[in-house]
Amino acid sequence: MLVREYTDTDLDTLLAMHCAQGFDYPFPDLRDPIFVSKLVLEDNAGKPVMAALARLTCEMYLLAAPKEGTPRERYTRLLELHRAGANDLRARGLDDAHAWLPPRIAQRFGRRLQQLGWIRDDAWTLYCKRLR
Repeated sequence: MLVREYTDTDLDTLLAMHCAQGFDYPFPDLRDPIFVSKLVLEDNAGKPVMAALARLTCEMYLLAAPKEGTPRERYTRLLELHRAGANDLRARGLDDAHAWLPPRIAQRFGRRLQQLGWIRDDAWTLYCKRLR
């Protein structure tokens, strides 16, 4: 077995793998620079049989002074920061942002996020690999 960098000649094979798996998500655009790692594993005959593709994503942290201003003022500030943040991330080439909410605020603040267009995605189970 050999693990090597992806090349454009692997595309058709990877498309076929993706199709055979039958998962309900589109094949990613591997030309997008947010794909920072594209590794292909070949079998002993040199045929690609697996690939690991790593795309940058964004984890959001919100820091706010919880007692500063009225609830309406705090929400107005959140709206302004949300708009500016989304524009900033798009300008940097990011496709999405993720927020993991502490359980004690998940229900109430989650509703606010949904009002701003965020999606609670329970359809896929999240796993995390800590590298440091």
